[in-house]
Amino acid sequence: MKFLFDLFPIVFFFIAFKVAEGQPDAAAAFASQHFGFLVSGGTVGPNEAPVLLATLAVILATFAQIGWLLARGKKIDTMLWVSLGLVTVLGGATVWFHNETFIKWKPSVLYWVMGTAFWLSQAVFRRNLLQLMIGQQLELPPPVWRNLNFMWIAFFAFMGLLNLYVAYSYSTDTWVNFKLFGGVGLMLLFTLLQGLYLSRHIKAEDE
Repeated sequence: MKFLFDLFPIVFFFIAFKVAEGQPDAAAAFASQHFGFLVSGGTVGPNEAPVLLATLAVILATFAQIGWLLARGKKIDTMLWVSLGLVTVLGGATVWFHNETFIKWKPSVLYWVMGTAFWLSQAVFRRNLLQLMIGQQLELPPPVWRNLNFMWIAFFAFMGLLNLYVAYSYSTDTWVNFKLFGGVGLMLLFTLLQGLYLSRHIKAEDE
């Protein structure tokens, strides 16, 4: 359930982009009429309307996520606050400057922030962030926790670079597809591979 909740802004971004892309003229008119005050010059063109509306959608979805958690008295993860800050700043820049580059950088920056947090916790504070997060569910030797931490650091670094490669090498439509299906698919694959790695050590510990 939490996975689907975390996925909500990405799905909202994808749907908004695809709907607007299918009707670019209507999307441009809608964006200019209702959100022109957020855009430099006050007018949105058909080519830029899909990504601008999708960006506004993902900003709204992220605020809605936090509002929902606050209303239920739930704790807000630090990374969700970071994501909100990034999507608001970079998404706002995309909308104001009519430039999709800013929002395309957002996933990479978020990946690298998370990777840096994992690295700093281990290298500077001598505390394994991954172990702090899920250590109550798993009992593993310190070397295994350290390996897992470095695996996540490498994965976040790779995903940040891959996102920029797709963003600059392919169309915005391809990047949007990758953002949902490619990014989520690779995350699930990486989690599965980690599960296989953990299964060996958990079995060994039990024996």
